[in-house]
Amino acid sequence: MLDGLYVDLADGDLRLVKLTEAHREALRIACAADADIWPIYSSSFDPDHFDKSFDVLTGGVGRMPYAIMDGDTLVGMTAWLRPDMTAQTVEVGNSFIHPAVRGTGLNGRVKRLMLDHAFAVGIRRIEFRIDERNKRSQAAVAKLGATKEGVLRSERITWTGYIRDTGLWSLLASEWTQGKM
Repeated sequence: MLDGLYVDLADGDLRLVKLTEAHREALRIACAADADIWPIYSSSFDPDHFDKSFDVLTGGVGRMPYAIMDGDTLVGMTAWLRPDMTAQTVEVGNSFIHPAVRGTGLNGRVKRLMLDHAFAVGIRRIEFRIDERNKRSQAAVAKLGATKEGVLRSERITWTGYIRDTGLWSLLASEWTQGKM
């Protein structure tokens, strides 16, 4: 199941391709377009921290990152995190969308593509862990039909040293199927 989860995905001009070294510079440019967003992320992809964060994301165990391509243009990133095939669960995270394509429906298309695929290969529960300060991301997962299960208090220390409260959201395969009818 794990091999089947981390594959390239496509929906028309939207493609999710495995993030590799070949995407480093294009992603660096995309992430620099919104330097103000990084303080509410666990790690920073701003110009001062980009290389270290990119290396961790692409080299880490339990991380399966994608470059988000709109046609031939890299417009962001997202990832499968902490897959647990015995429990049939995975987290979606490390998502960033270039400001120029926010509000266009692209993020919803990305998430629907990922969710459809994950549930099709046998995942039964998808989690989203979101900084409580990140209202935009919380609204986006709520729009997908995810349920907020609670808040993990002081769950992690971010790159700024901030002790973060993390909202735990989930979506079950049965809910996704029902919501699409």
